[in-house]
Amino acid sequence: MKAEPDALVCVSCGSTYGPEERFCPACNIPLALDAAGGRVSERHARARKLKPQLAEGELVRVVGARNQAEAEFIQGLLLEEGVPSVLRRTAGFDVPDFLAAGPRDVLVPQAGVETAREILLQAELISSEPPRPVTTPTRLLFQLLGALAVGALIVWLVFGVIR
Repeated sequence: MKAEPDALVCVSCGSTYGPEERFCPACNIPLALDAAGGRVSERHARARKLKPQLAEGELVRVVGARNQAEAEFIQGLLLEEGVPSVLRRTAGFDVPDFLAAGPRDVLVPQAGVETAREILLQAELISSEPPRPVTTPTRLLFQLLGALAVGALIVWLVFGVIR
């Protein structure tokens, strides 16, 4: 069935309606202008799922995935609840021969962090424990130097007692 130029289409079920309708009676979601002759592009349908209130702020890492496929699965879970997300390679794991291999970070805008964590908790992809703090190379260096200093002090005291 060919749609009229001013027809509105439901992104979910694909039904077309006249310009007087605003919501799909079957799906209860807002209708979109029919730009592709009765079909809404995949990109447009994906954008319609996003909740604008969850798309504000800096990008924050919410979870890590072992590979590209797992990261895309997580991204799909978040999209179904309206949370926008971005994937990036985890720092230090560049594997050019296997482009889909290697860990990925899943990032969401600051406004969607709590919603994303709730979704991932329900899917049992993350635990409810607070994440362990990340040890930076500088912090690790200071910890090693401190341990070395304590060890040297103990050796110095032991040799001082023996003499």
